[in-house]
Amino acid sequence: MSTIKIMVNGLPGNAATEVARLAQGNEDFEVIPASLTGPEITQTETFIGALKIRLIRPEGRDAVLAELIAEHGAFICVDYTHPSAVNGNAGFYCHCQLPFVMGTTGGDRLQLHETVRRSTVAAVIAPNMAKQIVGLQAMMAYAAENFPGLFSGYRLDITESHQAGKADTSGTAKAMVAYFNRLGVPFSADEIIKVRDPLEQQERLGVPEAHLKGHGWHTYRLTSADDTVSIGFMHNVNGRRVYATGTLDAVRYLSGRIAEGKSGVVFDMIDVLKGF
Repeated sequence: MSTIKIMVNGLPGNAATEVARLAQGNEDFEVIPASLTGPEITQTETFIGALKIRLIRPEGRDAVLAELIAEHGAFICVDYTHPSAVNGNAGFYCHCQLPFVMGTTGGDRLQLHETVRRSTVAAVIAPNMAKQIVGLQAMMAYAAENFPGLFSGYRLDITESHQAGKADTSGTAKAMVAYFNRLGVPFSADEIIKVRDPLEQQERLGVPEAHLKGHGWHTYRLTSADDTVSIGFMHNVNGRRVYATGTLDAVRYLSGRIAEGKSGVVFDMIDVLKGF
């Protein structure tokens, strides 16, 4: 397998940093020494190990991307930026003919998919890059398809807890709502309880102090109308390594599809799971 060149965007953010560190230590990847960053970032560079990464603010990205493409040739972008940048970044990648893996949640997801489909690039877009959790979602999708209405009459409670810096409601929790709806439970994504207060996370939920700045704890609880049956689903992730590992698997998968000539198509993590 040839080395895959990637540009990890969103540095010096935590998720982007975890992906870049993992890629830098893996012989399958070559990390491009530049990263798109937000307008609020004042520093001009950061380091991943000994590799110096140039940080590119929005106003300078056009010229710098042209230079990078000329110097490094084709590469894949990995996006862990900010929900407000999702659609703008996707449009930029497509304009520059750069395939990408979108790990950032939020934005207008319908527009995001349509942007790729109207372009000449392929992309992996998913609200959750952790393969094991995506596997759980696949099981939920199977149940929703084959047992519609299974939980009719039940009520649903969803609580998701992430680090205080996560701006939006979890995309994974939103995706699970759709499955529960098809299983007969009326529930809106607006009803998801979003916990961002570190004190509540630690004292009420039990999130370890060491992971208050990087975790994803989700609980889904179904209760029958007469309160005689309670069914729960839970997935608690501490740290970001599982997401970074899945992200690099998504890059490998996308690289393979590009080699097959795929363009103007959106893949998700279910596709990635099936491809391994």
